[in-house]
Amino acid sequence: MICCQHEHYTPTATGDYGFEVDGARIKYGRGVLREVGEAARALGVTRAALFVDPHLRSMEFCATVEDSLREANVDAVVYDEITVEPTDASFKKAASFALDGKFDGFISLGGGSTIDTTKAADLYATYPAEFMDYVNPPIGGGKPIPGPLKPHIACPTTSGTGSECTGIAIFDYLEMNAKTGIRARELRPALGVVDPDVTRTLPPMVVACSGFDVLSHALESYTAIPYTHRARVPKGVARPLSQGANPYSDVGCVAALEILGKNIVRAVRDAGDEEARERMLFAAVLAGIAFGNAGCHLPHGMSYAVSGLVKEFRAPGYDLKEALIPHGMSVILNVPSVFRFTAPACPERHLEAAEKLGGDTRGAGPHDAGDVLSAQLIELMKATGIPNGLANVGYTDVDLDALTDGSFPQKGLINNAPRETSREQLRDLYANALTYW
Repeated sequence: MICCQHEHYTPTATGDYGFEVDGARIKYGRGVLREVGEAARALGVTRAALFVDPHLRSMEFCATVEDSLREANVDAVVYDEITVEPTDASFKKAASFALDGKFDGFISLGGGSTIDTTKAADLYATYPAEFMDYVNPPIGGGKPIPGPLKPHIACPTTSGTGSECTGIAIFDYLEMNAKTGIRARELRPALGVVDPDVTRTLPPMVVACSGFDVLSHALESYTAIPYTHRARVPKGVARPLSQGANPYSDVGCVAALEILGKNIVRAVRDAGDEEARERMLFAAVLAGIAFGNAGCHLPHGMSYAVSGLVKEFRAPGYDLKEALIPHGMSVILNVPSVFRFTAPACPERHLEAAEKLGGDTRGAGPHDAGDVLSAQLIELMKATGIPNGLANVGYTDVDLDALTDGSFPQKGLINNAPRETSREQLRDLYANALTYW
């Protein structure tokens, strides 16, 4: 049951009176990668840029996509210079390739880094501009995208970032050592081709990190500021991509949380558990559609500084030459701290989320909501090998100000939280995330 929906969306004098739904078009099922070529032709693509994670280049499913394009008479040129956790530099390099290639369509095969890189390449090749023009304010100019992009077919290969469902492309801005991105409805891929067979070869930590990213998408969207409390815009066409919690997104959030509660530990611990891994990928689609319309809040806003300021940590299971805190890990490390803080704003939703994730909520009241939900999240982190807080990926008390400085500019995410958050409170959230057990 989705709790207290009517009361949660009580109208306010200055809040919005409506919300908009941008639906993602999805093709889902075992074997659907064989249909990428015919899907590209149906979208009018004759010359495609195929963006592929370099670590997947030799995988059978990559050959499947290439064969499918060849059979459909789609000329495809492979680009595999993808950076895990992309940067402004890697986005620019991909955009240059896309512009020079004169492609009429794009296909991405990989995780969120690959899909986001392809979105950016499509954008800058279609509407060339100074790089920072399209980047989210206040870091970038926030320039509107002039029109539709070329068709992009996104084929995710992890247990889920949901990027195939959203108009969001995230990157590390090297000058600031922090993440930012581009958010626009036009970035949403024309089609997501989601084939559960691709998850069979994923290492456990990759499954855990991508799975916790999905979990946080759902949890943040479900507990975001209600759209009726978000400041009303002068005209409906100005509604933001992230509108706050809404009844449409709620449905996907709750379903995704229940799937995750039942399957994330199984999927991480047993690569042969095809049912659990398939369920995780489906949860990613549900949560992607949900947060694509509601938006995330504090855990994602805080995560950008966590990954951007990484020192020496290298996550197991990732083929890396440089230090890296994977995106999903950088998010979940903040989550128990954040949801203790946000629980007073909508305790019923926090308790329901805890129950869907497998927590014991018997006898728990509104004042217990934050602790109950955080306790269940910590149990899932322990069970899947996630480090014990920020201290175990290299941060100390000395880093709290730098982390806060790196995340406080993320106003779009911070202001989507159900509670107003000052700089001092944000610093406290990082402090409370240093260790959990």
